[in-house]
Amino acid sequence: MFDGKTILITGGTGSFGKKFVETVLERYSPKKIIVFSRDELKQYEMAQEFSQDFIKYMIGDVRDLERLKMAMRGVDFVVHAAALKQVPIAEYNPMECIKTNIHGAENVINAAMERGVKKVIALSTDKAANPISLYGATKLASDKLFISANNLTSDTRFSVVRYGNVIGSRGSVVPFFIKKIKEGAKRLPITDERMTRFLITLQEGVEFVLKSFQRMKGGEIFVPKIPSMKIVDLAKALAPDIPIEIVGIRAGEKLHEVMCPADESHLTIEFKDHFVIEPTIKLADDRDFFCNSLNECGKRVKRGFEYNSGLNDWWLTKEEFLRKIDYKVAETV
Repeated sequence: MFDGKTILITGGTGSFGKKFVETVLERYSPKKIIVFSRDELKQYEMAQEFSQDFIKYMIGDVRDLERLKMAMRGVDFVVHAAALKQVPIAEYNPMECIKTNIHGAENVINAAMERGVKKVIALSTDKAANPISLYGATKLASDKLFISANNLTSDTRFSVVRYGNVIGSRGSVVPFFIKKIKEGAKRLPITDERMTRFLITLQEGVEFVLKSFQRMKGGEIFVPKIPSMKIVDLAKALAPDIPIEIVGIRAGEKLHEVMCPADESHLTIEFKDHFVIEPTIKLADDRDFFCNSLNECGKRVKRGFEYNSGLNDWWLTKEEFLRKIDYKVAETV
C-alpha cells in the first residue's frame, strides 16, 4: 500500500521510527519517506544508515504547527510516534509533557487535515487506559483528539494503535537490566515483585502498525494480543544468579497495565489477533467496526471484560523471552 506513496513519521529517529523505516524499505517502494524529529544528532546518525535520496530528514518539533504543515505537503500517510514518554520525568515536568503529547497531537491533526493526508495512525500506550501517571493521561487525551478528528473531515482518516512495553526500546527495562549486568551489579532493582507488563518487540509493533493501516476505517483504537511477563521473571531470565532488590513503586507507576478497560467493554470488539475499541462518541458517518477493511470480522467481548497484564492468559516463559531478544545469558558472565 506504500508503493509510490509519501510517508511521514514524527519522532522518526526513535527506536520505533528506525525499525519502521527499515521495514518499509524492505517491503515497499515508497516515493518518499520523511523523518521528522527535533534531534539533529540522531538524524545525522540515522542518515548514515538510511541514505537513500528519497528519504528526507526534517528537523522540527510537533509543538510547531507551521513546521508540520510544511513537512506534510504531498504526504499520503502519517505515523505519529513523537512523544515525551518517560513516566517519572513527565511527573516532574508536567507542562513539557502536555505541550508535546497533547498540543503536539493537535498540531499533527490540524496539519494533516490542511494538507489532505489520507491516513494517520497515532501510537499510544497501555498507560493511556485508566491512567494514573501524567504521561498516561496525556496519551489518553491524545487518543481522544485523534479519534474525534474523524468528525472534522471526511478526507483524512485517523486511528490509534495502543500496545505495551516495547522490548529493547531506549529507556525500557530490558536494556537497563542488561547495562546493570554488564557493569557487574550485585543486585537488580525491582520496584515491586508482583509487577507485570505486556511485552512486544519493536518488529512486532511495526508489523501491527502496518497491518492497522490496511485494516483501519478511522476512529478505532487497535490493541494487539500480546503476552505478559512478571518483571521478576524477566530479571531472573536475564541474570539467574543475581539477586533482586525491591526498591518501591516509582511515581506514576502501576502494578499491572491495562489496554482494554472494563469500563469500555461495551465498545470492545475481539478479533483473532487483536482487539478494536470503538469511539466513545458517534462519528459523523456510520462506520461498522465489526468487519474491517481486510474483511476480518470480530465479535463483542463480554461486559466487564478487561485486557490486563496481570489477568492475561498468554505468558512468556523465560526461554521464550530470551529468544525474543536474542540474548544469551553466558554473554554477560
